[in-house]
Amino acid sequence: MATQTLATPRAGRAPARQTPSNRPGKRIKPSRVIATVIVAVLAVTWLVPFAWATITALKSETEAAATPITIVPPSGFTFDAFAKVLKEGNIPAWTWNSLFTSALITAITLVISALAAYALSRIDFRGKKLLMVGIIASLIVPPPVLIIPLFYQMVAFHMVDTYWGIILPQVIAPAMVFVLKKFFDQIPHELEDAARVDGAGRVRIFWQVVLPLSRPILAAVAIFVFIGAWNNFLWPFIVTNDSSMLTLPVGLQTIKSAYGIQYAQNMASALLAALPLIVVFLFFQRQIIKGISTTGLAGT
Repeated sequence: MATQTLATPRAGRAPARQTPSNRPGKRIKPSRVIATVIVAVLAVTWLVPFAWATITALKSETEAAATPITIVPPSGFTFDAFAKVLKEGNIPAWTWNSLFTSALITAITLVISALAAYALSRIDFRGKKLLMVGIIASLIVPPPVLIIPLFYQMVAFHMVDTYWGIILPQVIAPAMVFVLKKFFDQIPHELEDAARVDGAGRVRIFWQVVLPLSRPILAAVAIFVFIGAWNNFLWPFIVTNDSSMLTLPVGLQTIKSAYGIQYAQNMASALLAALPLIVVFLFFQRQIIKGISTTGLAGT
């Protein structure tokens, strides 16, 4: 009877390793290519107006209004438009007003929204569903509808031309309450139960358990609220009359010329107003992306 012998590997011989030549190649998914192309097109679409505004602001007023339009002016670029805007306007005071009011709006909105969202997420009380329906329904109410009643309230409270008149009507953000509630719903209840066993109360659980786990979404909400408050033009324009109380977007619009539209100065004003927001985004873009991804809104 024939016997079959099995070849055994020699002692000490290492198993064959995969080299780049025999390793299976990674295929690029078509969906990833399409997504990359779409993102690139959107990035270019956003970048072209910004680049055009920068080029126009660096031209003289004559060359900015001249036809045919040129990218590089014959006489070269100049900073005269920025110098005129900085000279004619009270830029330091307007910048401080925008920074101060936007920071307070962000802080107060975070406190109110976080407390309201936690109560809606974790506490059962009468009228909870009705309140949630009201918050969601308020998302479709356009802000200009509330301008007149809010202005009459500020007049009654003697808050016209004051910081509180600018700040208080902007601290209620139903959208931020909804976003924070959705994030709090994802936090496991077991963590709070363990803290409750150790003797922690509701406030301590919120402060020492929930908030530390919510840093990404809190950072994202803070940045969104700050950007919205900084860019808000309509309400500060209505509630302020004193030139020393104007915010930066409102103040820059008061710099007008008697010689018609000044394209270079208008573009310079827009860039000065947008520059702080660009810096904020560059420093906190990772927190913004992480906050959006953790809410689950990216896939909805």
